[in-house]
Amino acid sequence: MTQAKVKIKKGDQVVLLTGRDKGKKGEVMNVNLLTRRVTVQGVNQVKKHRKPTQSTPGGIDTISLSMDVSNVSLLDPKTGKATRVGYKNLKDGTKVRIAKKSGETID
Repeated sequence: MTQAKVKIKKGDQVVLLTGRDKGKKGEVMNVNLLTRRVTVQGVNQVKKHRKPTQSTPGGIDTISLSMDVSNVSLLDPKTGKATRVGYKNLKDGTKVRIAKKSGETID
């Protein structure tokens, strides 16, 4: 199985485009390339009931679930709004990501 091209990476600031948390912003905590899913901190949260074990107490935890990469968009570093991602080769030969709206480099 081949990995799909995902233009969003761990640590990027993104905004949600759909769902009950539409418009919320957060940082990408995890990217799964095989399933094309991302986990965003503080977004798409649910309550998880856990039984107590010998090492951990039981209780109700709040966890963030993953979502499809198509439901998030990268934040433009200049304007703070959603933007698409492009690539550009610099004069020294390095390849960088750019925001399509403003042309600013990301990273």
